[in-house]
Amino acid sequence: MKEFIEGSYAIAKIIKLCKPGVISAYPITPQTHIVEGLAQIVADGELKSEFINVESEHSAASVVLGASAAGVRAYTATSSQGLLLMTEVLFNIAGMRLPLVLTCANRAISAPINIWNDHQDSVTVRDSGWIQLYAETVQEACDLHIQAYKITEDHNIQLPVMICIDGYLLTHCGEVVDMPSQGEVDKFLSPFSPLYKLDVANPITMGVLGDPDCYMETRYAIQETMKDVLKLIPKVAGDFEKAFGRLSGGLVEKYKTDDAEKILVAKGSLVGTLKDVVDDLRTKGVKIGVLKVVSHRPFPEDAIFDALKKAKYVGIVEKSISLGAYGPLYTDIKALFQGKKESPCINGFVIGLGGRDVTKESVKEIIDQISEFGPTNKFIGLKL
Repeated sequence: MKEFIEGSYAIAKIIKLCKPGVISAYPITPQTHIVEGLAQIVADGELKSEFINVESEHSAASVVLGASAAGVRAYTATSSQGLLLMTEVLFNIAGMRLPLVLTCANRAISAPINIWNDHQDSVTVRDSGWIQLYAETVQEACDLHIQAYKITEDHNIQLPVMICIDGYLLTHCGEVVDMPSQGEVDKFLSPFSPLYKLDVANPITMGVLGDPDCYMETRYAIQETMKDVLKLIPKVAGDFEKAFGRLSGGLVEKYKTDDAEKILVAKGSLVGTLKDVVDDLRTKGVKIGVLKVVSHRPFPEDAIFDALKKAKYVGIVEKSISLGAYGPLYTDIKALFQGKKESPCINGFVIGLGGRDVTKESVKEIIDQISEFGPTNKFIGLKL
């Protein structure tokens, strides 16, 4: 059923349909409406779940870690400084191979204090062992949460999933969303059946000391599992399309790239603006396209390589910067083509930090600067 709804409340309704037994989160802008909506849903008796109030994001992450370890489907959400406060526990969740879904309402990192959108928070924890999927629209954000539970609870995976949605741009915008029924979600998403859980009748130990004789193998196991995730994500997206009648998610999305000489690469809601500019330029005969990266971790190197290898020029457009180095997505893609015969000229651009507007004019400025000797770390839209 289609309805016009704010992004945060749409996600809350989707989580309700996924039936987590435990929800714990600490409110932080711009994530607040998600957990506010879920708290109301639980209070109204629409979802049989324990909503556990805590004093910090670190505690919220610890609660859902414990819930998952005890064999209960769990959910949390956060933003910015809250995500960073969770960092210690995020590594524990992935290292313990616990199935879990977290929504990151992307927001800039302090200081200075800024509550608006960029991707600095989620990319900071991209090496934690979590699967990271980025949504372009509210509809895609909703669809990805359903798929996330399917992915994380697969017995061959057992890694947590972070769904990244742009703060305000998606969390607080109104959009028409095709909301599935409870029956449709139940048919697609099986009841949680954990591979391992804490049980006094069948005691096991979790989170043990990993000395030098075994720690390296745990990292290797996660790295190898990420290869399996790259195969599973497209399969789950395909199954989702069959079940719900729309293709959503996957590893990447190609938009008018087949004959493109220039390709812009981005993730999140920024992609929508890039598509609008590409549509405008296509009417003028410019061969340009957009590659949307949905999965930043695991990094879909084969899919990205195949999509970009025939282009002459590539512009990586991202809302993050590894200070003292380059944009994280730029670094990953540049390394992918290192030493390859089929290698386009790759330029890097940083845009929209701290919620600065990304306009069509700023995107056209990027396109004009893409060249053989173009920039590698150009900030667009500076007021200097």
